[in-house]
Amino acid sequence: MASTHFGFKTVDEQEKARHVRGVFDSVAPRYDVMNDLMSAGLHRIWKRYTITVANPQPGDQVLDIAGGTGDLSLAFARKVGSTGRVVHTDINEAMLREGRSRLLDLGIVLPTMVCDAEKLPFTSGSFDFVSVAFGLRNMTHKELALAEMHRTLKPGGKLLVLEFSRVAKPLEKAYDWYSFNILPKLGKLVANDEESYRYLAESIRMHPGQEELRQMMRTVGFGHVDVHNLSAGVVALHVGIKC
Repeated sequence: MASTHFGFKTVDEQEKARHVRGVFDSVAPRYDVMNDLMSAGLHRIWKRYTITVANPQPGDQVLDIAGGTGDLSLAFARKVGSTGRVVHTDINEAMLREGRSRLLDLGIVLPTMVCDAEKLPFTSGSFDFVSVAFGLRNMTHKELALAEMHRTLKPGGKLLVLEFSRVAKPLEKAYDWYSFNILPKLGKLVANDEESYRYLAESIRMHPGQEELRQMMRTVGFGHVDVHNLSAGVVALHVGIKC
């Protein structure tokens, strides 16, 4: 059996999805609260920046992968309007339910479905934009998922990958101390789940850095990839264009 990483642990490839599902089943009810606390609200600015860079227009077709509690789906929906479409997806049903309930409470009804980013159930060339925010690092076969995102985009379409990345060197020690000392304790206090937030810190370290991810996107077919470092590289936005 092939193996892969789950945080710093090595697990069977077929088991990783189950482990990741367990993490997000556990954190789903407190996910938004924890995001605000962990990032001091910065995640909202990072997502607004992503929408600004995307610049969606009325009538555009959007696929939001690992859409979770629906932040990007909601922002895209407001931009594309009634003539456009945003498909809100996640592999984790608990997260998707949280997002769908939140969107419905705001009067937003979107196509919502559980699906695996490595096997997207959409026709090739269906979307003007594909987005994935803080989800790529949890995928077992990232290259396969990126290739599927490329396939479902129209020519000229954009993939937007918002993800934790490599922080600037002068901040590494402080960032590591926060990640492995404060973050798990915060998870235990607020979400009653220390281990899931320890996994979060570990998964960030195992995820490809800015240049490695850029090359992965180019390898699967994106003709042009821009990298936007946000908050000193704590997060990076990769924007790939399907030529």
